[in-house]
Amino acid sequence: MSHRPRVFYGWWVVATASLGMCFSTGTIVVLSFGVFFKPLSQYFHASRAAVSLAFTLHNLVGAACIPLIGRLIDRFGARRVILTGTTIFGLVLLSGGLVGSSITYLYLFYVALGLVAGTTSPVPYGVVVSRWFDRQRGLALGLMAFGLGLGAIAMPLVAQRLIAMFGWRATYAIFGCAALLLSLPVVAVFLAEDPRKKGMWPDGVVPTQSAEQDKGHYEGLSWRDTWHQPTFWLLICAFFLAGASLFACVLHMPALLTDRGVSAQGAAVASSIVGVALLVGRIGAGYLLDRIFAPRLALLLFGGSAVGIALLSAGSVVKIALVAAFLVGVGVGAEVDIIAYLMGRYFGLRALGTAFGYGFGSYVFGGALGALLMGAGFDLTHSYTVPLAGFFIAMVLAAWLMTRLGPYRYAAQQAGELPPVVKVHVGSHA
Repeated sequence: MSHRPRVFYGWWVVATASLGMCFSTGTIVVLSFGVFFKPLSQYFHASRAAVSLAFTLHNLVGAACIPLIGRLIDRFGARRVILTGTTIFGLVLLSGGLVGSSITYLYLFYVALGLVAGTTSPVPYGVVVSRWFDRQRGLALGLMAFGLGLGAIAMPLVAQRLIAMFGWRATYAIFGCAALLLSLPVVAVFLAEDPRKKGMWPDGVVPTQSAEQDKGHYEGLSWRDTWHQPTFWLLICAFFLAGASLFACVLHMPALLTDRGVSAQGAAVASSIVGVALLVGRIGAGYLLDRIFAPRLALLLFGGSAVGIALLSAGSVVKIALVAAFLVGVGVGAEVDIIAYLMGRYFGLRALGTAFGYGFGSYVFGGALGALLMGAGFDLTHSYTVPLAGFFIAMVLAAWLMTRLGPYRYAAQQAGELPPVVKVHVGSHA
């Protein structure tokens, strides 16, 4: 082609994915749950534990379904999964205005949200972005996750205002309308799943060699081969341990700090610092993944989060708490980028949906279990010291597992080389 667009279309895909994630389950349901907590408890005349069970059910169902959604992505395409899932997600949120007076209906509502949570998660969007970028994949994934970080800051504030004005039922319905009227149309118009279908190459760079584009599979291991790789299980274990440790600290941080004598205002500032660090982690990790060997970067970030966990247990000084919150928040922010990047580099794009689904699912499941164990540990010992010690060890172990990974199987292509999508497969092995 004689002329190319000024802006590579892949960046429009990244912007579209970022918008979709801003109106996703992660921002509307998970990160805004704390704002709905007291209104739900008051409406249902239920204990905090009873209301928390709704969140736990959502996370457990979501973690169980994400690997299946990954399989659907590899079979039917990420775009179809996203559009179908976003539609159902919006309709389920709209039905929040009809939740009955029994708390059982709340549980059913959150289970329904958990069933489709993976369709608007980083998994399908990450698969699409990974296909559009090779040499700049880390940066693209980081910018994609910017929408999730922005939503993490904005959605709780919007939810707080809407609940005060209209009540929690109407707030869920309004969020459902936003997903259907803002996110869905933009994704339907601009989210192109495959650069090959637009006559483009990953990164927008045409290789110097002439070759016909591969119309078959992407480069990478089949799911059967991926499943049998020891590296895959090392990653699954590392993501599970990291998810358990990070989510336990983030969700319990306000209570932990106030128990140690930090003022409510100081605890709130620490929570805000987590949100800022989350954004820094997403963009920073994405930029560095293209420049630093990813396991080495993960080792550094996981190690920093372990230091943050140690600082949380060290005392009640506000400055120390803020540093701890930042280190833990950076770990939470970088995790999504790292999971998508490592799965793509070690196993390729052929079954990335399934591999990413299992990786992200283990992270979410670890988060649900970690938050529960943190609370149970406090109930048993009347202190967070013991569970924090356990999660510090878990985080250190996750960092150590990163040192056991070998070189990339599917490293970024060098200038002039054929991009991964043009390599032809013979048999089931890459």
